[in-house]
Amino acid sequence: MTKTTPTLNFIDLFSGAGGLSCGLELAGMKCVLGVDMDKNAIETFKANHHYANAHCGSIVDLSAAKIRELTKGQEIHAVVGGPPCQGFSTVGLGNPNDQRNMLFKEFIRVVKVTNPLYVVIENVTGLLAKKNEKTIQSIFSIFNKMGYTLDVQVMSAENYGVPERRRRTIIIGSRVHQHITFPQMTSKVMTVGEAFKNLKAPNGKYLNHDIEAAKIKSPIDLERIACVPEGKGVRYEADEKAYFKKKKLKLGVNWKELRENRFRQTKYQRLDRKKPSPTIMTHRHNYFHPTENRYLTQREAASLQSFPNDFTFHGPLSAQWRQIGNAVPPLLGKAIGSAILSMHAEKSAAKKKTAKKSVGAKDLVLNVRKKAFLYKEATIS
Repeated sequence: MTKTTPTLNFIDLFSGAGGLSCGLELAGMKCVLGVDMDKNAIETFKANHHYANAHCGSIVDLSAAKIRELTKGQEIHAVVGGPPCQGFSTVGLGNPNDQRNMLFKEFIRVVKVTNPLYVVIENVTGLLAKKNEKTIQSIFSIFNKMGYTLDVQVMSAENYGVPERRRRTIIIGSRVHQHITFPQMTSKVMTVGEAFKNLKAPNGKYLNHDIEAAKIKSPIDLERIACVPEGKGVRYEADEKAYFKKKKLKLGVNWKELRENRFRQTKYQRLDRKKPSPTIMTHRHNYFHPTENRYLTQREAASLQSFPNDFTFHGPLSAQWRQIGNAVPPLLGKAIGSAILSMHAEKSAAKKKTAKKSVGAKDLVLNVRKKAFLYKEATIS
């Protein structure tokens, strides 16, 4: 008789549209509850997570009784999410009036209520900056006192099958293992061209693929982007001179007065079909189609984030873009979920039942920045 790995149930807090939970489910885990205050994001979550309940509202409202009701009393094996962390510090738990501090403490409260085997926290790479050292020490220290072993890595999405360069800080914790397993990087990198080859859902339809809304309304912008080659954009004066040769196309900026004599972010940037996309933002005006003179559609942006083609987004156009840009790429989530399931299957790696030792916060995160940045610059085969 073949043994099967038991399904791990999880709660997704600050879920947004559900990119992380989509990925964890692709790995074989089961989402039973998603929580977010954004009503459009929750509508999207509901439409795509068929086995999960959803709560549109503050995490503060999730009492222990409410959690049991929403999860139908099921055992919770993991609590995951992207709680704000930067308001959190060791000195008096940070500024007590800082909303981010309060929300992170609520995340901890839900973990205490559900007592999961695993926790996953995702955040910006800046969480590991020197200025946030006390924050990361606090997170490790508090979870350690709760019985969890934690480890952290900055993971770059293109190393896990996502056709997009996006780096996120990922913290994985376990109360049944002494060593945390992170996913192995893939050898092949997906490109924009590969992502755009097939945008059809399994039923043959194109979902959230609004070409009309992706048209450029400004005649001058339309004429400018027509002059920009694939994979190029305007960041320096040399770019403006190379692509906008007509006087009327000039941007009217004094390049010498700009900081470092350049734009902070490239303008009129066309994507390159032979490379992964830059980080997808929360609005459609950052990037342009590789070959067509228009913005990206929501579906194209979602495909670069590695959402399945049948994952539907709800709400106004601006809300859909916000959901896509704020999401954890599902294939990054799948890699994390696969690592957790692999770790869960290795019974030999389980913690031995020993008396808890008090571990200093500094010891917990010793050289954390040195070992956390393990991503590599991806090569395209």
